[in-house]
Amino acid sequence: MTDIKENNESSKFEEALIGGFAKEALTEQRRNRRWGIFFKMLFVLYLSIFSIIYIFNNLEVGNFGSGKHSALIEINGVIAANTEARADYVITGLRRAFEDENTQGIILRINSPGGSPVQAGYINDEIIRLRAKHQNIPVYAVITDMCASGGYYIASAADKIYANKASIVGSIGVVMAGFGFVETIEKLGIERRLLHAGDNKGFMDPFRPLKAAETIHIQGLLNEIHQQFIDVVKQGRGDRLKDDETLFSGLIWTGKESIKLGLVDELASASQIARDVIGAEDIIDYTKRENYLDQFSKKIGSAMLQSMNDSIRLQ
Repeated sequence: MTDIKENNESSKFEEALIGGFAKEALTEQRRNRRWGIFFKMLFVLYLSIFSIIYIFNNLEVGNFGSGKHSALIEINGVIAANTEARADYVITGLRRAFEDENTQGIILRINSPGGSPVQAGYINDEIIRLRAKHQNIPVYAVITDMCASGGYYIASAADKIYANKASIVGSIGVVMAGFGFVETIEKLGIERRLLHAGDNKGFMDPFRPLKAAETIHIQGLLNEIHQQFIDVVKQGRGDRLKDDETLFSGLIWTGKESIKLGLVDELASASQIARDVIGAEDIIDYTKRENYLDQFSKKIGSAMLQSMNDSIRLQ
C-alpha cells in the first residue's frame, strides 16, 4: 500500500511539473506572438507615416518657382558642421535660388553669433562664385537680432548689408578658449599620465602648464585666421569701410552705429528689401532644413530602441 501511495504521489508531481512547463511554454509563446504583432504594426505605421511625409515634402518642393519672386535663405544660430546653419545646407539653398529663373534677388536673413570659420568660409566663397555666374541676381544680407563673427563673414559677400537699428553687428575676431587645472590636480594629489608620440602632440593639455612656445604657436594660428577674416571683409565691403582701428578688434556695435563704420549700408527688413529694392514682394523660402522625414526617423528610432530596451530584461 505504501509503494502504491508513493507511486501515485510521484505521478501527480510529475504531472504537475509537466503541466507547469507546458503552461510556461504556452505563456512564452503567447508573449512572443504579442510582441511580434506589436512590431509588425509599428513597422506598418512607420511606413505609412514615412510615405505621407515623403509625399508632403515633394508637394512642398513643388511650390518653388511659381512666378517672379524674392528668394529667402535663413542663416540661424551657430554656424557649424552639425547645425542647420552648416555650409552644405546654406549652399544647397543658394544654388536652388540662383538656378530658379523666376528669382529676382536673394535675401540672406542672418541671425547668428558666428561659429566655424571653415563653414563660414565655404558659404562666403560660394556666394561670390554664384554672384559672378548669375550677375543679374543681386544678393542682400539682412541682419535681424545678431550678425557677429562668422555671421558677418558670410554677410560681407553680399552686394549690400541691411540691419535693424538695434541689431548687434561685428565681433570681427578669432577666439580659442579653454581651462587650466594644473594647481587643482596638484592640491588633490592627482598624477597626470599622458603618453604621446610627437613632441607637441600633448600641447594645450589642461592638466599641465602651458609652454611659452605653445602660446606663441597658437597665437600665430589665431592671427592668421583673423587676417583671413579681415581680408574677406575688406574685399566684400571695399571703400565703404571707415578707417577705424577698432573695426577689427572684436568689438560689436548696434545696427545704427554700424552704418557709420561702413559695416552696414542701411536699415531695413527682409520684406522691405523684397518690396522696395528687389521689386518682387512675393518671398519664397529656399532654406534647406532638416525635413520632417529626418526628424521622424530619429524620433521613431529612439522610441523603438527604448521600447525594446524596456521589454528585454534579464529575469
